[in-house]
Amino acid sequence: MTTIIFTAFSNRTDALDLANAAVEGLATSGVPARVHHLDGGDAGELTDESLVISLGGDGTFLRAARLAHAHGSMILPVNLGTRGFLLDVPSNQIVSSVLDALHAPRVIPRLALDITIEGSATTDFALNEVVVERQRVGHMVLVKTFVDGDEYLTYSADGVLVSTPTGSTGYNFSAGGPVVSAALAVMMITPIAPHFTIDRSIVVDAASTVRLVAEKKAAAVVADGNEIGVLEPGQSVRVVRSPTPVRVVSSGAFDLGVRLRQNLREGHA
Repeated sequence: MTTIIFTAFSNRTDALDLANAAVEGLATSGVPARVHHLDGGDAGELTDESLVISLGGDGTFLRAARLAHAHGSMILPVNLGTRGFLLDVPSNQIVSSVLDALHAPRVIPRLALDITIEGSATTDFALNEVVVERQRVGHMVLVKTFVDGDEYLTYSADGVLVSTPTGSTGYNFSAGGPVVSAALAVMMITPIAPHFTIDRSIVVDAASTVRLVAEKKAAAVVADGNEIGVLEPGQSVRVVRSPTPVRVVSSGAFDLGVRLRQNLREGHA
């Protein structure tokens, strides 16, 4: 039987109330489910047949996606946030959307990133982006970029990020990068507030290996908003496409155009 878990942060009482109500609603249909706090302990046994439901905003979805990705599970994002670029399930359609996902799931594989800091034996994960950024306020970092071993540009900036198409509407967009369809297999290299250099993104094939080198100063490495390490001067971080995509269940309720118009307020009205 498919394991179903509703995930939310423990301080989101509204999300937990909805999760508990959904668990009760699914029970009337003979479908067992449970609730897991994303900032709590172990989520229990999950498999590639499990369904993880995130209740919150984009940040909650990114944390739940990390959990789902680790087990190859499907993830269904429910929007309780103020923007929800990544989420297309309304909060009043949770039970019906879960039942649809169990019987006829519309699974969209989302490109994710594997991140390895030079000298480390471990690999980290990101669904949105990895950023090499300044450690101290008021200081810039010098970041040299390579793609498949070929040296590209060196940026003096607040940071440089590598984004997936899913992450293109996040930090990448705020930094002036393009909005990219999630159906495309690409990565974007985008500088953050660069000084006296090109401020445009570079789009590369998702099969590429991107390497970011911290020059002269140490720099923090941040994956989906979480610091995962520090680069010393001359040290690099390697970014490649994860062999395992994030399996997002889509309700098909909203397409990208609708989300852009709703979240960015067409015509700034």
